[in-house]
Amino acid sequence: MDYIIQKIIYDAPAVLIALSLHEFAHGWASYMLGDPTPKAQGRISLNPLHHLDLVGTLLLFFVGFGWAKPVQVDSRYYENPKSDMVKVALAGPIMNFIVAFIAIFIFEILYKLDIGINLLTGYILLLLQYIAIINIGLGIFNLIPIPPLDGSKVLMAVLPPQSYFSYMKYEQFGMIILIMFIYLGAFDGFLTIARNATMAGMDNIAMKILGLF
Repeated sequence: MDYIIQKIIYDAPAVLIALSLHEFAHGWASYMLGDPTPKAQGRISLNPLHHLDLVGTLLLFFVGFGWAKPVQVDSRYYENPKSDMVKVALAGPIMNFIVAFIAIFIFEILYKLDIGINLLTGYILLLLQYIAIINIGLGIFNLIPIPPLDGSKVLMAVLPPQSYFSYMKYEQFGMIILIMFIYLGAFDGFLTIARNATMAGMDNIAMKILGLF
């Protein structure tokens, strides 16, 4: 029962925030680059119902790594399709890292103020930690270069066109490969180390900033 309550009051808000802002960032970035598609499809929204993917949400909820429903974009509207697509792909993970840092920064402010621990403040402090952990995890996970994750689109900037399109021919198998790797725990060690290191680095930066005041 305690596990279920924890999932409802801590994981659920953190997951909804992470997924909604991740996909909002993709849609907003593409729209700002001239693509009307995300706005027309209602994806420039903070409403989680516009963005949730059942499998990806459940994985993020229970495993800590997952995805939302991909935002459809049309690169034909971009001035520089190759580089602009990379910007759109990176917008989601960058948003997650920003949200995580804000959560960590607020946590450190509250801790520095010594607000005392009661039912409300204890919940807020723990929720901020969950928001940071899940956003960092989602941001790092989506940088893995396996379709349909954002990292596969970032490859566009570093691979020769012929090699990239040869790679993307297997996009239809990407989801199957991804779920198989998750099931086998192939990413667990790397992602845990990367997430903990990123969180520690953000916490160190937040503490240094607060030390200036």
